[in-house]
Amino acid sequence: MSKKPTTSTEIVVHQERAPAKRRTKSDDVGTPPAIVSAAGGGAEFAWDEFFKGSLPNAHTRRNYAHAVRKFLAWCDRDDRKITLIRIAPGDVGEYLQGLELAAPTKKLHLAALRKFFDLLVVRHVVILNPAASARAGRYQVVEGKTEEIKLQYARKLLESIDTRAIVGLRNRAILAVLVHTATRVGAIAKLTVKSLKHDGSQYELRSHEKGGKSRAIRMWHDLEPFLLEYIRAAGIEEGPRFRTVVRRTKQLTNKSMDGIDICRLMKRRLKVAGLPGSYSPHSFRVTTITDLLEQNVPLEDVPYLEGHADPRTTRFYDRRGWKVTRNIVERISI
Repeated sequence: MSKKPTTSTEIVVHQERAPAKRRTKSDDVGTPPAIVSAAGGGAEFAWDEFFKGSLPNAHTRRNYAHAVRKFLAWCDRDDRKITLIRIAPGDVGEYLQGLELAAPTKKLHLAALRKFFDLLVVRHVVILNPAASARAGRYQVVEGKTEEIKLQYARKLLESIDTRAIVGLRNRAILAVLVHTATRVGAIAKLTVKSLKHDGSQYELRSHEKGGKSRAIRMWHDLEPFLLEYIRAAGIEEGPRFRTVVRRTKQLTNKSMDGIDICRLMKRRLKVAGLPGSYSPHSFRVTTITDLLEQNVPLEDVPYLEGHADPRTTRFYDRRGWKVTRNIVERISI
């Protein structure tokens, strides 16, 4: 019996078993390196405790594991062969100086080493933390580097999406949430059917941000039709709100999208819309904060929308200074 083809206006939720989840580096910390195993069971226990027990964030776990493994491999090289309990502050300093990385990345590596060796001290594997007194170089952030996406570009991006199929409705809804809520991609990927509620007068979108923080955002009237049209067409009654699709059929699976999926989605849409590919989902956060501050919204009121614990973090997203600087430079008449 032949299968009825799916037209562009017919929306079908794919109910077959979803494809196996992609295996990423964050999914598997792996066994301890030889230098840790040689230090005994306490060191191996601390390794598992640190990476599999104390770091719930997959992104942090992946970065810390890479940093610690890289340093331990450097110590275990044939020309060094420094055992775990013999690692000294000088070794950490020499290693950091030899890293051909930017200062922020060096600081991330140092933070990972400090936390890892802190646990080794607690578990009585080493006596002192060799990374505690090490320094990675001075680096001060005055203004963030994320590029601000222009408001007209954001509108063009949404208007360029073909919404005759479910995948287009999904893409427009995701980008609209980015535009109107400045929610991080990781939090958008975690949205479920229960994340959207109606209190009798207005819809409310509750997201779970990094650090275990939960925040509720009242849905802006421009966002509501985009999101509701996708919800009605998808007919999803439980589970993840935004799901992956089967490429050939463009049907939704039962598998939730992740942050990388959303980033790739945006890059594809930017290309189709003829917009610069340097923008990222984080660019919407910069645009939203700058737009609110330009409207004289107090800086103290903006961090909750952005999920920032400290207003000083919000300042990194403020691009008003860029415009002032450009206005001043354009007046130079040499």
